[in-house]
This record gives sequence, C-alpha cells and structure tokens, in this order.
Amino acid sequence: MSQKRIRATVHGRVQRVAFREFTRQEAARLGVSGWVKNQVDGTVAVVCEGEAAQVDALVAWLSVGSPYAIVSRVECEEEEPQGDTGPLVIRY
Repeated sequence: MSQKRIRATVHGRVQRVAFREFTRQEAARLGVSGWVKNQVDGTVAVVCEGEAAQVDALVAWLSVGSPYAIVSRVECEEEEPQGDTGPLVIRY
C-alpha cells in the first residue's frame, strides 16, 4: 500500500473554532499520523502521513474543517514519507 505525507496550511477562520481538535478526531477516524498546530499568522499547519487514500481524505476534510470554521483555502505540499505511526497530535 502506498504511503503519503502532506504538509498543509489552512487559511480562514480556523483558530478559536476547535479546528485542531476536530482535525485530531478526523485523523484518528482515518488512521492518519502527524500533527496539527496554530500558527502566529492565524493559519493552522497540518502534517499528516499514512495510506495515500486516507491522507487524501483528511486533506479533503481540511477544506471544510470544524463545524465553526470558515476555510478560505488549503495549501498543500507533498513530502517524502518518514514512516510516522501513531495518532495525530496537537502541538502547542
């Protein structure tokens, strides 16, 4: 099975709307590893790794986000998979 790693930056109203927690929950549901973190510029950074189809599903979910978010755009860069396993975590 093909592994994939994505670094995404999510723009819009994505802080103070439980975006990180909902991202963590969705990643757990999909079985995707990585991390999510608020950035000082108001965006949210996400690095996720796992089976390509699950990573693609999480990236698609990021364009909608939490029920309270208003996502204006998601910028993605593919990176070389690093073999990360375990749950996606919230970084502070």
